[in-house]
Amino acid sequence: MKTAAHARNAPIRQWLALSACAATTTLCAAAAPAASRPPPNIVFIFADDHAWQAVSCYGDARKLIQTPNIDRIARNGMRFDRCLVTNSLCGPSRAVVLTGAYSHINGFYDNTVSVFDGSQITFPKILQAAGYQTAMIGKWHLVSDPTGFDFWQILYDQGIYYDPPMNRNGQRIKTTGYVSDIVTDTSIEWLKHRDKTKPFLLMAHHKATHRPWQANIRDLDFDNGREYAEPPTLFDDYAGRGPAERNSAGITIAHDINANDMKLTMPRDVPARIHDQWKAYYDSRNRALDEKALSGDALTKAKYQRFMHEYLATVRSLDNSVGRLLDYLEKEGLIENTIIVYASDQGFFLGEHGWFDKRWFDEESIRTPFIISWPGVIKPGSTNAQIVSNLDFAPTFLEVAGAPIPARMQGRSLLPLLKGEHPADWRHSFYYHFYEDAYGVPPQYGVVTDRYKLMHILNARYNYWEMFDLQTDPLEVKNIYDDPAYAQEKKTLATELARLRAELAVPPDGTPVPAPAKAKGKKRKP
Repeated sequence: MKTAAHARNAPIRQWLALSACAATTTLCAAAAPAASRPPPNIVFIFADDHAWQAVSCYGDARKLIQTPNIDRIARNGMRFDRCLVTNSLCGPSRAVVLTGAYSHINGFYDNTVSVFDGSQITFPKILQAAGYQTAMIGKWHLVSDPTGFDFWQILYDQGIYYDPPMNRNGQRIKTTGYVSDIVTDTSIEWLKHRDKTKPFLLMAHHKATHRPWQANIRDLDFDNGREYAEPPTLFDDYAGRGPAERNSAGITIAHDINANDMKLTMPRDVPARIHDQWKAYYDSRNRALDEKALSGDALTKAKYQRFMHEYLATVRSLDNSVGRLLDYLEKEGLIENTIIVYASDQGFFLGEHGWFDKRWFDEESIRTPFIISWPGVIKPGSTNAQIVSNLDFAPTFLEVAGAPIPARMQGRSLLPLLKGEHPADWRHSFYYHFYEDAYGVPPQYGVVTDRYKLMHILNARYNYWEMFDLQTDPLEVKNIYDDPAYAQEKKTLATELARLRAELAVPPDGTPVPAPAKAKGKKRKP
């Protein structure tokens, strides 16, 4: 029987029938893969704003949600516990993933003015040249059209959760359904009709769990009205932090979670066909909340509870969708020679410091879930505590495919770690740089090690330093930058920060971010 997804994706089959996999030899020559096994397929599942605290295999103390399908990847592979992003923001993180290079190298700094230069070297282009069939499906968020893919179907801007319009190989199309289902349906349909004589790269990139957190209608009541434990810093007074944190606006639970976030009103993009189901769930709950006439801390607590429900319901819908893709790979016998990756573009605050969102150099913001399976190479159920990064994804994909890694890439292949090795020269420190000045979060850069963090907050309004001891202060509430007891550690961190900035060719402090080239006919939303 032909399903709605089958009918929706009929043009994919037509496209694949008309389009050959373009493998150019002018980009680079691929190294020969290991003779013992063919080049592995790569399925790269990428979420948006999915906090590691909301992936059950990471064992957060609040036990916020069970994610059995994402956990399947960890059970069959390796869970990385210290995967850090270079720039905690959607577009910049995606540019880093594609290029294996920091924002100041790839040119995509923020979500407001940057436009991705699609002519630069990316790992999908190199894999394509090495004989891989490549597909990008879902959230792109880089303004310019994708390059290096034989097939692409992307959301416009951030995308919407229900019936999102999409761009398929340059043509606007209509879709019907929930966005995570659509990304998965399209991915499965592409897998069915790919050229099965070639290895493949499938990038299934989801909108979830990005604001405004709209779950699949069947998942609205997933938690049966559960009350979630609060983080210890929900009511952080920032007494031990700097002026930017104390004056922060735009990402607070207390003041910036709004009626749309809490679903006190019907979101404009919820289709009429599910209005009755939506109202059946929310109307009575909203009346009960309104009748309480809450204010002050009590209102903040209520906002936190509603935020957690909305966010985690979206996680549930995403996890279900991941499970369907994994089921298909298993059914088709593709698991044994396929690398499966699950990651998010960055971390996310789930009430810590009274915040939602990301951007800050805090652990909740810069640490992303990163889980990878590869039968026969990765020991099932293994974990790794080394500092790794989204910067490392591209060189890893290239090495496992037997393709060359360009010198421009600043990350490092994770293959030794995946094999269970412990290289003595693995990184012990990491450089972070956030450029956008919005939502009350100023630009900042710094260095973090296993124990310490040093950060410089710098814009027209602020210019100060912070330092944290992550061992004695894991919640990051006490700035020790001026504490004489840490004078030597501060000096060591400052030296390491200078070394990293020089090694990575970071422009000096105060250097303006170059204005991006204009993309003709492109419009964007912040």
